[in-house]
Amino acid sequence: MIIKKKCWPESFQLILNGKKKFDIRLADFECKPGDILLLEEFDPITQKYTGRKIEKKVTYISKTKNLRYWAKEDIDKHGLQIISLE
Repeated sequence: MIIKKKCWPESFQLILNGKKKFDIRLADFECKPGDILLLEEFDPITQKYTGRKIEKKVTYISKTKNLRYWAKEDIDKHGLQIISLE
């Protein structure tokens, strides 16, 4: 299945350059490994698509509503980071 999603310019360029190998999305749609994520560059300032597109194959999905690995106080203090591994 092909899933179309907006992608802001900074993230789009990092994905295009191969530096960003993950994406964080609201889990308001279904996707599975093997699906294609069609990212369409969207400028939030002009509120228009730029015309640039990237297709990326979904290889893994991790969904969560609550991460219970750490105390809420620690998350509030430090935040969370997502680390991409190669």
